[in-house]
Amino acid sequence: MKGGLTLLRESLPLIKPSERNAANYILAHPAEVVKLSVQELAGKSGSSEAAVIRLCKSIGVTGYRELKLKIAGDLQNESGNKNAFGEIKPNDTVAHLMEAIAEKHTQSISQTMQVNEAVAIEQAVSMISRARKIDFYGVGASYLVAEDGEQKFGRIGKWCTAYSDAHQQLASAANLTYGDVAFVISYSGETEQLLPVLKQAKETGATTIAMTKLGPNRLQELADIQLFTVAKEARIRSAATSSRIVQMYLMDIIYTAVAGRDYEHTIDALEKSRQAIQQAFQTEQK
Repeated sequence: MKGGLTLLRESLPLIKPSERNAANYILAHPAEVVKLSVQELAGKSGSSEAAVIRLCKSIGVTGYRELKLKIAGDLQNESGNKNAFGEIKPNDTVAHLMEAIAEKHTQSISQTMQVNEAVAIEQAVSMISRARKIDFYGVGASYLVAEDGEQKFGRIGKWCTAYSDAHQQLASAANLTYGDVAFVISYSGETEQLLPVLKQAKETGATTIAMTKLGPNRLQELADIQLFTVAKEARIRSAATSSRIVQMYLMDIIYTAVAGRDYEHTIDALEKSRQAIQQAFQTEQK
């Protein structure tokens, strides 16, 4: 069990004030906390036993014991590179940036892997494999991931679309039916433009999938299937780099799993796509 510390960090802005003392203490003293009882943690953090129990419920774990097991897994997984990277500074060398950004993305992918249950990804794969139509929705940098999904699945014969315009998103969602899939991508999970889209898709009977950051958010609460991403973003960043990388990572996993379920069809569809593109460009060059 891993991902307890990540779960707390991602959920911290949304945790109730009465539970925040306990959360902050856990984050500051994780190695100590795995040895503490609920009563001891409440005393040391200046909170109450009830607040600790509510905190566990707020972040989606079954209880304090599960939280401690997750934190213990995190501590065991640490490799001493906690401060290997930090905020990007104005005069950082290219060599330093290469190492720091690679480390940042590697940790984000590793933590994203830890916080996702294989069963949730399996559910997404099953629904997409059987879907009549797949709609991908995103805004801003997340739309790039939606487009990536459309391109990948389209090449293996899936009927899919990707929309960023609010009107197109709503119109398409309204015309989905039972057996279709609405796949919403939003790191914050609070993108106002996507909330009515997901609600509309649910009303049609389509299966809804939300790929959001870890921690409570409205899109996650609405979706049938929840997928989580963990990203370490610096203040100086471009186009939400880490969040986009981990979103693409999850999309690649889902695509590869779907493609593998009907391998012969996948190979045939990819070959048809390759031949069509090759023939078109060869014709243009002549």
